[in-house]
Amino acid sequence: MNPTLSRTIAFGFAFAAFGAVWAGIDSTLPTDHASVLVGKAHAAEKATVIPPPRSDARETGKRAVAIFAGGCFWGVEAVFEHTKGVISAASGYHGGTKRSASYKLVSAGLTDHAEAVRVVYDPDQVSYGKLMQIFFSVTADPTMLNAQGPDRGKQYRSALVPMNPAQTKAARAYIAQLEKGRYWKQPIVTRLEPYKAFYPAESYHQNFLQDNPNHGYIVRWDKPKLANLKRHFPGQYRAAPVT
Repeated sequence: MNPTLSRTIAFGFAFAAFGAVWAGIDSTLPTDHASVLVGKAHAAEKATVIPPPRSDARETGKRAVAIFAGGCFWGVEAVFEHTKGVISAASGYHGGTKRSASYKLVSAGLTDHAEAVRVVYDPDQVSYGKLMQIFFSVTADPTMLNAQGPDRGKQYRSALVPMNPAQTKAARAYIAQLEKGRYWKQPIVTRLEPYKAFYPAESYHQNFLQDNPNHGYIVRWDKPKLANLKRHFPGQYRAAPVT
């Protein structure tokens, strides 16, 4: 994401070029740097495939909504766009205020927002429990506090934002199930946050992976998430993403 802020650690040599992009200047990585990043289509990041929830949310109707915060919203959005049963996935900011819901402020850690993704799905095709299983297996590391991948700050915290009592009950039960199962070496720190407000991110953040498949951050951190979705959840993977 914003290499001039928290992501300079992972992309030190690309600092100036990426910074120019986010400053609004039409710039790209130098050819040699781009080829290094894109050429190193790193082996997929380690996935932690976990069992499905023993207790799922029972939702009816053709549309349900869930919000997931798991670090940079580009990868979270992309995974759910490729998940069968998902109708739409939108990057945005959960919590905070409408006035401060901008990428410039949120990515600088100056607000109470979390980068998040609003998922609209058909409960007859994919359950809330299955979405949680995918989220924790291939999208977010629930043991990282206020961080994911190379990103640091409370805006990159992992959180489930239940939208109804059934989701709340299922989310609490699943976290307890995962804690008891000890699937990670470190304790789970993912929060259950009450819904406050969701503000869509700027248009250039929507469908970012689809529009920027060779972006250095996408290649290194987000394409492996899709590879893991396809590998470990072939029944839920869809090749053509929703738009």
